[in-house]
Amino acid sequence: MASPSLPGPLAYLAPLLDHYGYLAVGLLILVEDFGVPAPGETILIAAAVYAGAGQLNIFAIAVIAVAAAIVGDNIGYLIGRTGGRAFVHRWGRYIFLTPERFGRAEDFFTRNGGKVVTIARFVEGLRQANGIIAGTTGMPWLRFLAFNSLGAVLWVGLWAGLGYTAGTNIGPIYDEISRYQTYVLIGLGVLIAALVVRHVVRRRRRRTDEGHDEAEKGEETKAEERARDRARDRADD
Repeated sequence: MASPSLPGPLAYLAPLLDHYGYLAVGLLILVEDFGVPAPGETILIAAAVYAGAGQLNIFAIAVIAVAAAIVGDNIGYLIGRTGGRAFVHRWGRYIFLTPERFGRAEDFFTRNGGKVVTIARFVEGLRQANGIIAGTTGMPWLRFLAFNSLGAVLWVGLWAGLGYTAGTNIGPIYDEISRYQTYVLIGLGVLIAALVVRHVVRRRRRRTDEGHDEAEKGEETKAEERARDRARDRADD
């Protein structure tokens, strides 16, 4: 059976899958997951399409992808735990992880705790830095391993399932997606803008309320001072 014709950004991975198959899937996902820029998610989808067309085994792809994702993130965890922030700040720029980006990701990670380890698998940027950040913040390894494994299984299940279902129909599906992607992007832009406006309004409202509270406290303090002054005046009389 001939290999399926991969559209768009999937097409350039066809030679890798044709020549290296499962090895290409495991290696690209592995290196992506400890910070090296690589098309791990893309090759997972492409390999699943191949499986849907009968060229690869979807169960083998899923097992290899989950294992590679977990191992890759744990290498990242080890890098973060042993090298710390100094290591990331010195070498992170070579994998597009600048101190500023790392700081924002670390703050988000710290605020949201273990659940972000699972969610990060689906977020570009966080997926690559997930393990490193967990290591630098000192998350217990067993806790990281549990959430990370869950995220890997869900991530592989989603993309492998979609790619496998598409199979030889990936071309028409991609064409349909491309046809409506402008409207989707506009919708996402409007949604993001609405969320930003909502955040700004809430923040200003909170500052206004805090200002009113401080003003009321100030008036109460002044009233108390005036009452004490009157009491002292009466006592002097």
